[in-house]
Amino acid sequence: MEKRIKITINGETTEVQPGTSVLDAAHQAGVIIPTLCYHKDLCVAGNCRVCVIEIAGQKRLAAACATPCEDGMEVLTNTLKVRNSRKHIIELLLSEHNAECTSCYRNGNCELQKLASDYKIMTQDFIDLIPFKNFTIDNFSPSIIKDDSKCIKCQRCVRTCAELQSVNALTMAYKGEHAMITTFFEKSMNDVVCTNCGQCVNHCPTGALTEKNYIEEVWSALADKNKFVVVQTAPAVRVGLGEELGFDPGKRVTGKMVAALKRLGFYAVMDTDFTADLTIMEEGTELLMRLKDALYEGREDVKLPLATSCSPGWIKFIEHIYPDFLGHLSSCKSPQQMFGALVKTYYAKARKIDPSKIVSVSIMPCTAKKFEAARPEMRDSGFRDVDYVLTTRELAIMIKQAGIDFLKLQDMSFDRLMGESTGAGVIFGATGGVMEAALRTAYEIVTGREVPFENLNITPVRGMEGVKEASITIEDPLKEWAFLDGVQLNCAVAHGLANAKIVMDAVRDGKVKYHFIEFMACPGGCLGGGGQPIPTNPEIRKRRAQAIYAEDAGMPLRKSHQNPEVIKIYKEFLGKPLGEKSHKLLHTTYIKRTNF
Repeated sequence: MEKRIKITINGETTEVQPGTSVLDAAHQAGVIIPTLCYHKDLCVAGNCRVCVIEIAGQKRLAAACATPCEDGMEVLTNTLKVRNSRKHIIELLLSEHNAECTSCYRNGNCELQKLASDYKIMTQDFIDLIPFKNFTIDNFSPSIIKDDSKCIKCQRCVRTCAELQSVNALTMAYKGEHAMITTFFEKSMNDVVCTNCGQCVNHCPTGALTEKNYIEEVWSALADKNKFVVVQTAPAVRVGLGEELGFDPGKRVTGKMVAALKRLGFYAVMDTDFTADLTIMEEGTELLMRLKDALYEGREDVKLPLATSCSPGWIKFIEHIYPDFLGHLSSCKSPQQMFGALVKTYYAKARKIDPSKIVSVSIMPCTAKKFEAARPEMRDSGFRDVDYVLTTRELAIMIKQAGIDFLKLQDMSFDRLMGESTGAGVIFGATGGVMEAALRTAYEIVTGREVPFENLNITPVRGMEGVKEASITIEDPLKEWAFLDGVQLNCAVAHGLANAKIVMDAVRDGKVKYHFIEFMACPGGCLGGGGQPIPTNPEIRKRRAQAIYAEDAGMPLRKSHQNPEVIKIYKEFLGKPLGEKSHKLLHTTYIKRTNF
């Protein structure tokens, strides 16, 4: 057991592991030290200096986040020198910050605003520099707004884009008073390699980066008596929404969410999990067909491994960075877009509604879904398949605006048409969930038996490791799949684009041999999406994942091919997986993009 060291914080002795930062040691001791540039997901930068402390024997104040504990160290966090230094740092940040807090999207959930309140910044000792700055607002992206007037240059967004995502769409440019966070050649976020994942939004401490808001457009649609406004909700939303409305992280609020949506006035409240199950039927069949062509037909042109396609941030990433691997992507649309296409075809026909009068809204944990809905490829219904995408945060705002006491709502159920789902659809919200759902179905189709894992829980693909691997040996398959007998199906899961890059580089270099890979753009998968409640950190993502798996475990049906509505839609409308109609409505193509 590693020897622990002793330090004193404000006269109180505490023991910590060697290498622990003073910031973490203070947290363990119940002492709050303010931060701005620090985030648990990111490397230590020590940029903002808000976390300064005094250390006995040292003349200069030190940054608590960047100072490791030493045995016998004496730390003071509440001296006059420390308090004045922190106060002046906050005042300096405010001198270059557009402090129109009441009209800011992050009002009430801004880290700088909270610090200004905590330290009671009542007067400004420094010149207000805002009038002398020519700040710009970049709102050309369908997903993200970048407002330089609210930027405090903490560089959390830069580190997020580089460390978590390996995208590097954002960078620090210039020096001194001209320093700014910008993009390649200062282009719009819409014109660079940005994947629209929104992780920069989730990690920004102020309102410098926010999602593109479509709340008023949805309110207008709901007020139009000639429109039928239908809504779908993604699996990760139900384990995140509660955080914005009075519940602890990881609380499942499925029934209350449905009740709130019905009170908001939506004509129908449906479940994206339905098309998650449908995705498994299409994508699983696609995988099996590729395996058949490669292993039985001996075709050398078959693109393996097959990569999942339900994460639009990942899709845009591969379009930019690995365009030579586009053929490895599943042609399946995401569950969101499948749903949108079916709402204006299958649903419209079943309900005898003119599809031109349907407004399709989706509630997603993801800002990239806004970009995806706007792609020109997503109009196979004859209309724009999904009209508006709202994040989990935007839905919470609408609930508050409507005066709904969320805590007191009685649980309600999704509407039945396109509202039935299985546990396999639910786990789409967690990293490894798509892989697990696909294997539950594909293995049973091939062998006639359930996957050889206790309670259908394919544990090797679960958890928050950046890259996970799993292998399943196919034994004694059904006659028509005899060529797969003894085949070891090698799978991988990667979440966060930095991990996706690791896997893709290994595949490109021939270092690994996989048949099937699940990629998710965001850490933790959709439950850690860029549209989820702020803050999002490793502990919160873990609790949301536990909630998702708990919901799966409690479902009466846990395999996609068992969904009675999925069976019905193939029988009455789509025909069969990868059939002519399903291919037209549920599949798409991708494009090569520039790498800058």
